[in-house]
Amino acid sequence: MENERKIAEDLLAIQAVFFRPEQPFIWASGIKSPVYTDNRLTLTAPAVRDDVENGLAALVKEHFPDVEVLMGTSTAGIAHAAIVGHMLKLPMGYVRSGSKDHGRQNQIEGRLEPGQKTVVVEDLISTGGSVLEVVNVLREAGAEVLGIVSIFTYRMKKGLERLAEANVKNYSLTNFDAVAEVAAEQGYIRAEDVARLKAFRDNPSDESWISCN
Repeated sequence: MENERKIAEDLLAIQAVFFRPEQPFIWASGIKSPVYTDNRLTLTAPAVRDDVENGLAALVKEHFPDVEVLMGTSTAGIAHAAIVGHMLKLPMGYVRSGSKDHGRQNQIEGRLEPGQKTVVVEDLISTGGSVLEVVNVLREAGAEVLGIVSIFTYRMKKGLERLAEANVKNYSLTNFDAVAEVAAEQGYIRAEDVARLKAFRDNPSDESWISCN
């Protein structure tokens, strides 16, 4: 819990997670969202980057001690997988969103042997769709996917259900609720906005939270 708050403070300080409940952002899916998340910014903030990479390494060691290789998601998880892999002296690779149209036409970059115990490194999980595509590619290649470590999760119902159905465990450094609560405490948003944000988290397609002032 203490580490969740620390990472939440870090992300807010560098505006990697930015709340705007009065003027919602529009996601690619068309959903209106009170939050914008860009964890790539952690890479350009050395102190925060240290907290994130040390945190991810700790999650891997605690929950997946038998891991043999790390696989980053393309593109946001690649750098984190590389840094954590270096810290833990583990091989790493990454999974493309699709196969290359030239050369060996790889979708998995880096060496992955059938049966290898693999952990996926992701920056952000919302509905879980993209990270589970990565898990499926790895499983089809014969990997034993132990689970996922990520920087931030929305804990959306759809995402949690998808992960459970796929029998995949995810461990995140922080989450939507923790960041919202820290944001209210530190004056980034009003205290009364927390309930609106959680209403969005519970049902993103229901836009009634927008008019709840």
